[in-house]
Amino acid sequence: MFLGDPRDMKRYMALSQVGLEMVAPIGVGLALDYAFHWLPWATVVCSCVGFVGGMVHLIMLARQSEAQEQQKPPRGAP
Repeated sequence: MFLGDPRDMKRYMALSQVGLEMVAPIGVGLALDYAFHWLPWATVVCSCVGFVGGMVHLIMLARQSEAQEQQKPPRGAP
Protein backbone atom coordinates (compact mmCIF):
# COMPACT_ATOMS: atom_id res chain seq x y z
CA MET A 1 0.00 0.00 0.00
CA PHE A 2 1.35 3.40 -1.01
CA LEU A 3 0.82 5.99 1.68
CA GLY A 4 2.46 8.97 -0.02
CA ASP A 5 1.15 11.69 -2.27
CA PRO A 6 -0.67 10.33 -5.37
CA ARG A 7 1.21 12.86 -7.51
CA ASP A 8 4.48 11.31 -6.39
CA MET A 9 3.23 7.86 -7.34
CA LYS A 10 2.22 9.16 -10.78
CA ARG A 11 5.70 10.65 -11.21
CA TYR A 12 7.39 7.38 -10.20
CA MET A 13 5.24 5.41 -12.62
CA ALA A 14 6.09 7.79 -15.47
CA LEU A 15 9.82 7.50 -14.73
CA SER A 16 9.63 3.72 -14.60
CA GLN A 17 7.86 3.77 -17.96
CA VAL A 18 10.70 5.85 -19.41
CA GLY A 19 13.21 3.34 -18.09
CA LEU A 20 11.28 0.48 -19.65
CA GLU A 21 11.12 2.39 -22.94
CA MET A 22 14.90 2.62 -22.90
CA VAL A 23 15.59 -1.01 -21.95
CA ALA A 24 12.91 -2.97 -23.83
CA PRO A 25 14.26 -2.16 -27.32
CA ILE A 26 17.60 -3.67 -26.35
CA GLY A 27 15.85 -6.97 -25.66
CA VAL A 28 14.05 -6.72 -28.99
CA GLY A 29 17.36 -6.07 -30.73
CA LEU A 30 18.98 -9.04 -29.03
CA ALA A 31 16.09 -11.27 -30.09
CA LEU A 32 16.36 -10.06 -33.69
CA ASP A 33 20.12 -10.59 -33.68
CA TYR A 34 19.70 -14.11 -32.39
CA ALA A 35 16.93 -14.96 -34.85
CA PHE A 36 18.48 -13.49 -37.99
CA HIS A 37 22.23 -13.65 -37.12
CA TRP A 38 22.68 -9.91 -37.56
CA LEU A 39 25.05 -9.51 -34.59
CA PRO A 40 25.32 -6.74 -33.29
CA TRP A 41 23.44 -4.40 -35.62
CA ALA A 42 19.85 -4.89 -34.49
CA THR A 43 20.92 -4.41 -30.87
CA VAL A 44 22.81 -1.22 -31.73
CA VAL A 45 19.94 0.24 -33.76
CA CYS A 46 17.27 -0.72 -31.23
CA SER A 47 19.29 0.66 -28.31
CA CYS A 48 19.67 3.98 -30.13
CA VAL A 49 15.95 4.09 -30.88
CA GLY A 50 15.15 3.28 -27.24
CA PHE A 51 17.53 5.95 -25.95
CA VAL A 52 16.09 8.63 -28.23
CA GLY A 53 12.52 7.63 -27.41
CA GLY A 54 13.22 7.66 -23.68
CA MET A 55 14.90 11.05 -23.83
CA VAL A 56 12.01 12.53 -25.81
CA HIS A 57 9.60 11.18 -23.21
CA LEU A 58 11.71 12.64 -20.37
CA ILE A 59 11.73 16.05 -22.06
CA MET A 60 7.97 15.91 -22.48
CA LEU A 61 7.53 15.00 -18.79
CA ALA A 62 9.80 17.85 -17.73
CA ARG A 63 7.86 20.36 -19.82
CA GLN A 64 4.56 19.05 -18.48
CA SER A 65 5.82 19.32 -14.90
CA GLU A 66 7.07 22.86 -15.52
CA ALA A 67 3.70 23.89 -16.99
CA GLN A 68 1.89 22.47 -13.97
CA GLU A 69 4.19 24.36 -11.59
CA GLN A 70 3.48 27.62 -13.40
CA GLN A 71 -0.27 27.10 -13.10
CA LYS A 72 -0.16 26.70 -9.32
CA PRO A 73 -1.05 29.82 -7.32
CA PRO A 74 1.83 31.26 -5.27
CA ARG A 75 2.04 30.24 -1.63
CA GLY A 76 0.07 32.44 0.70
CA ALA A 77 -2.24 33.63 -2.06
CA PRO A 78 -5.98 33.38 -1.40
